Amino acid sequence: MPNKPILFFDGQCPLCRREIAHYQRLDSDQRVDWQDLFDPATRLEPWNLDKLDAMRVIHAIGQDGQVLKGVNAFMAIWQELPYYRHLAMVIRTLRLESLLNWAYLKFASRRFKSRCKEGCSLPPQP
Repeated sequence: MPNKPILFFDGQCPLCRREIAHYQRLDSDQRVDWQDLFDPATRLEPWNLDKLDAMRVIHAIGQDGQVLKGVNAFMAIWQELPYYRHLAMVIRTLRLESLLNWAYLKFASRRFKSRCKEGCSLPPQP
């Protein structure tokens, strides 16, 4: 089991890189393990994840070893970050996860189609 949440992100997507860079700047205590899907050192196999699936929708591994995706993946990292931990608490308190996940999945589908409209050339997994 990981000792901190792991977040897998599409490091070849400019939008994703900007958002993750923002979170990483806030993570001065290194409470999240940030894993670029295109870094050769990133391993998805221990979690039975597929790179294309992880590109379609953001994935994280919680500290309990559970695979999380979509808004639940964001929530796992937000609760580790200053400022965002309050947002995560408000979302949970108001029970907005399902609504936000629905909206995120719509966005993620459009982002992926746009990103891969000419095909996604994925380097082979070592």
